[in-house]
Amino acid sequence: MGRERKYFVLELESLRVLGGWAAACAERALPVFEEVATSDPRPRAAIAGIRAFAAGGRRTAQLRVLALQAHAAAREVGEPAAAAAANAAGSAAASAYTHPLVDVHQTKHVVGAAAYAALALALDRQASAGAGGDPAISDRAVQWAIQQAPGAVRDILLQMPARQMGKSRLDGLLYALDAGLRGDKVLQTKSEARSRS
Repeated sequence: MGRERKYFVLELESLRVLGGWAAACAERALPVFEEVATSDPRPRAAIAGIRAFAAGGRRTAQLRVLALQAHAAAREVGEPAAAAAANAAGSAAASAYTHPLVDVHQTKHVVGAAAYAALALALDRQASAGAGGDPAISDRAVQWAIQQAPGAVRDILLQMPARQMGKSRLDGLLYALDAGLRGDKVLQTKSEARSRS
């Protein structure tokens, strides 16, 4: 017999606040995509869609389509930083469909746009700086996202289980955002560890 799913109350207004924050995070990385794919409007359209929802618009099927189109743009662009930026836009649009489910997988709907944006910014700088890049770029992007997060975003996240550290760079960013929004000192610990080595 499977475990029973647990749900919590998630108001539409909270999803609007989440969408506005996710859009702000994704917008910071949008130039990374548009420098590579100058004529592809899909990620920008996804951000415009979630902005309209955040401003009081209806949550229609078109918003889901915009999210899927931005993710398709990420698959097609063929450049890692640009792909991450397009995924940030798609994740921002998809944030309107966060389920009020007590499930760790739902946390990606909350912090996904910010994590992909941080990854895009770091990969973009890494490409221009050569191999190695500067890991502090993604740390600063994560810190910015945490500082900008409204209380409603934290409230949604606190209803869900905390993420565990994964193996990929994206997993690390998702974990840092999740922990930072919960008030954990993950970023400070990472920075201290780097300064000691």
